[in-house]
Amino acid sequence: MTVRRDWRDWSCEISVVVPASADIEVAESIVRQVMDDVSRACSRFRADSELSVVASQLPDGAIVSELLARLVRSALDVAALTEGDVDPTLGSALRAVGYDRDLSELPTALPGEQVDPRVTVVTRRTPGWTRVMLDQRQLAVPADLALDLGATAKAIAVDLAAESVATRLGCSVLVNIGGDLKTSGPALPGGWQVLVQDLAGDPAQQVSVGEGAAIATSSTQRRTWAQGGYLRHHILDPRSGLPVEPVWRSVSVAARDCLLANAYSTASIVRGHAAVSWLEGSGVSARLVDRAGRVITTGSWPSQLSQPQLVGVEDV
Repeated sequence: MTVRRDWRDWSCEISVVVPASADIEVAESIVRQVMDDVSRACSRFRADSELSVVASQLPDGAIVSELLARLVRSALDVAALTEGDVDPTLGSALRAVGYDRDLSELPTALPGEQVDPRVTVVTRRTPGWTRVMLDQRQLAVPADLALDLGATAKAIAVDLAAESVATRLGCSVLVNIGGDLKTSGPALPGGWQVLVQDLAGDPAQQVSVGEGAAIATSSTQRRTWAQGGYLRHHILDPRSGLPVEPVWRSVSVAARDCLLANAYSTASIVRGHAAVSWLEGSGVSARLVDRAGRVITTGSWPSQLSQPQLVGVEDV
C-alpha cells in the first residue's frame, strides 16, 4: 500500500509516493523545499533568484552559492556528454522565441500552427557552453550569453528530493516532476509500477522501476506556446536557436539518476533521426515515439508487452 500527493508547480504535474506507513506530509514538504531551493538559485523567471541577481556581475566573474555552482557544473557536464546538444547558454534564444516568462502566462498554441522556418535567432561558431568558466564557486559567463538551467535543474531537483525523502523518512519513495521521476530508499516488492505515456492518445506502456533508478521523458508536445501565429516548443537546436524539428513526439530514457536520463532524452530530441544509433551505441535504455505514434526501443528497454517488465538501467 502506498500514499501519494499531487500538485502543480513549475508549469508541470508533481507527485510524491511513499509507503502508507510513511509520513506523506513530511515527504511532500521535503519535495516542495527542494524545488523552492532550486528555484531560488536559478530560475530565470524570478527577479529574486540568485542567478538573476548576479547576472550583471557574471561577465567579470562572481562567487555563487554551492547550490548554484552545482547546478551550473551539472549543466556543463551534460553539455559535454551530449556534445553540446543540451546547451545551458540558450537563455537569450529562449526569450527570442517567446519563452520569456512562466509557461502559464504565454499565449496558447492553436492546433495546426507550425514552427516558423524563416527565423534564425542565433548562429554560433563556438558553442556557448564552452565559454562558461566555473572554478569551484567562481562563475564567469560572457556578456553575450545568458544561462538557462531549466532542463538539468529540474532533473537535479528530482534526484535531490528523492534522496532527501528516503534519507529523512527511511522509506521507499518515488518523486515525479513533469515526467522526470526517481526512486530511492529500500526496495519496494515488485518494484514501482510506472505508466510511460506523454499525452492522452499517445502509445502507453506500463513498466517496473527498481530502487535507485530514474526515468526522464522529453517531449515536443508539452511546454508549447504561440508566437506571431507560429508554434514554439522549449527544446531548441543550439546551432539555430529555434525549436528543433519534432521528429520525436517524446523520448523516455532509464538511467541511474534523473540528470543522466534527462541528458539523453533531451539530446535525443535535438538529434532527431540520428538519436537511435547514438542511444544504441551508448548502451542506453530508451523508448522513442515518432510523429506517427510508432515506438522504437533501444538497450534493455522492454518491448511493448501485456505484462509490465523491469526497465534495465545501464551504467552509462
